[in-house]
Amino acid sequence: MRTQVFLVGTLYGAAALAAAVDAGCFEPAEQRLLLVSNNAATPETAPPLETAPGFARLRDRFDRVLSWNETIRPLHPAGWSPRADDAPLWERYLRRMWDLGDGPEDEVTLVLDTLRDEPGAAVAQLFADAPIEAFAGGLAGYGPTDGKLDPLVGTRVRRLLHLDLVPGLAPLLLSEFGVRAEPVPAEAFRAVVAGFAEEAPPAAACAPRGAAVLLGPSPSAPEQSSPDEAERLQVRMLRGLAARGHREVVLKPHPAGPADPPRAVEKEAGELGVALTVVDPRVPAEVLYEGMRPALVVGCCSTALLTASALYGLPVTRAGTGTLLERLAPYESVERVPLTLVDALLPDLEDEDGSQDGSVPLPRGEPAGLVRAVGFCMQPRVLPGLRPEAERFLAERLSPATRRYFTRRRLTALALPGAVPRQFAFVPRNRAVRRVARRARALKRAALG
Repeated sequence: MRTQVFLVGTLYGAAALAAAVDAGCFEPAEQRLLLVSNNAATPETAPPLETAPGFARLRDRFDRVLSWNETIRPLHPAGWSPRADDAPLWERYLRRMWDLGDGPEDEVTLVLDTLRDEPGAAVAQLFADAPIEAFAGGLAGYGPTDGKLDPLVGTRVRRLLHLDLVPGLAPLLLSEFGVRAEPVPAEAFRAVVAGFAEEAPPAAACAPRGAAVLLGPSPSAPEQSSPDEAERLQVRMLRGLAARGHREVVLKPHPAGPADPPRAVEKEAGELGVALTVVDPRVPAEVLYEGMRPALVVGCCSTALLTASALYGLPVTRAGTGTLLERLAPYESVERVPLTLVDALLPDLEDEDGSQDGSVPLPRGEPAGLVRAVGFCMQPRVLPGLRPEAERFLAERLSPATRRYFTRRRLTALALPGAVPRQFAFVPRNRAVRRVARRARALKRAALG
């Protein structure tokens, strides 16, 4: 018996995998199981994914829907992985519990949206011999693998499925293992979303057509360094929309965020004369795009910004990315490439000409060099082969417009162009300067000793 196990944690991911099934991206199998994981900080208080509006539309693609939370209860999906010695016992238990068969001819294929983090890493460890098909539903897939992945896992990955959110840009994720990237057809994804739209909650169904959409930030997003940051950012975006003449705004909270809008946002909307409509956080933003065709979509660091632009042809704009780029740490953060793409490709809400601090966003056809340079700076040990490309990009394209994507400390640590101002570039190559520097360090050590 051949079984395919699809692990998802969001309705957006489930919709994308359903689209991949509809498009024939997977080989035939005797059974397909959808394994749902609720990774909220307190899963008991968060609505299960299975109850989300439109989820019933996905069930017919899968033979059964299983709960990972129930399987490992009372352990938390985001914090548990099996001990190496216990993994074979867990596999036998799950094969019997899920009716997967336990003979040599009973094959299991895993379709996972994460490999380094739980619960994807745990499931990959439990089925140690199962081939893996990775899925990148968001912009993070364009960035490098987050640290060195265990070769026993990475070499099992056959391909990387992804939505083509930046046409012409190849994902860096898992590229160190030679994994080929395969886009999921946009038409199939939009067809799945259209089915969701028919079951949208009343607030989403009644959202004014042609209004602007404001995408609420994630509670765990890096832009929220204090409890008030998200509120201030949304107020700023609301003011920007009002300044552009939008008098009807639909607030789409993040699925993991609170359903009610911040009081400051409601108050600001009243003072600006803006009619504010708030939709169910669990409704994918793409449902709004399909049903109401927004006049403008604004957000900070959200995949939904690029789905609006690439898959629906809607006008999009960003806000707050400059501050976040300055604040984001460490440099290896998985949010860096998504933030870089949003900042580099989309116009700024508060600048009519799309510029910010004198810079101009990258043309649509030029993100590859930037992303590969940033990717190398993030994970030089994972992608050492990208050094020549990074050096070439930094030598030729480093400017006030692209400097914000690199820190001087990082460039210095990796000995890359741009580590020191251009007028002092001769210093590292000057023998006399190096000799004086060595002498100064020796004297300092002697004084301290």
